[in-house]
Amino acid sequence: MFDKVAPRYDRLNRILSLGNDRGWRRRAVALARLGPGEIALDVGVGTGDLAFDLVAASDPTSRVIGVDLSEAMLALVRARAAASPLGSRFEARIADAQRLPYPDVSFDRVVAGFAVRNFGDLEAGLREMRRVLRPGGRAVVLEFSTPPQPLVRVVSHLYIDALVPRIAALLGGDADAYRYLPRSIAGFPAAEALAALLRDAGFARVRFERLAMGVAAIHVADA
Repeated sequence: MFDKVAPRYDRLNRILSLGNDRGWRRRAVALARLGPGEIALDVGVGTGDLAFDLVAASDPTSRVIGVDLSEAMLALVRARAAASPLGSRFEARIADAQRLPYPDVSFDRVVAGFAVRNFGDLEAGLREMRRVLRPGGRAVVLEFSTPPQPLVRVVSHLYIDALVPRIAALLGGDADAYRYLPRSIAGFPAAEALAALLRDAGFARVRFERLAMGVAAIHVADA
């Protein structure tokens, strides 16, 4: 599915999020910024928006590694790296987030942007994120969420369920793939429940902030 949507993924995300995704990523990057010599893992890197924003905002001696299961997404992010002056500080690798191919305590940051709700086993993926994080490190997870206010929740569901697949089809996207979006959000834990799962995975000082009245949320958790 992600291979099919890869060529139009960024453009559609800009339009379907009404441009909000950029600001949400900026906030996530501010919470994950890397210091001298530090290294981050971007789980579910996609086309690299979060990874390259993080590289650009961090110390020039820091690096980011992105992993994904979609070959088409990885092809796009590698082309992006090759064309970017920041590309030498980024590398991409195909990998399963639930079985990361890295030793324990390998990274200073682990970040994920709109990726963890796609894990087949969410708990296993969160445990892996914790396993590869160094002591004193931080995980930053940006993800869609369920708004706590009933009216906002109803409007959000109407937009995502009814309009998003139609808009995606009109713009040349895969309507079936974007029908997956509301299903994945509906089945994903609310912000409080995701915070509890992060604690269960071994993270400390778990906190979160809601974005756009709860349409999305950023969770921050320390090793």
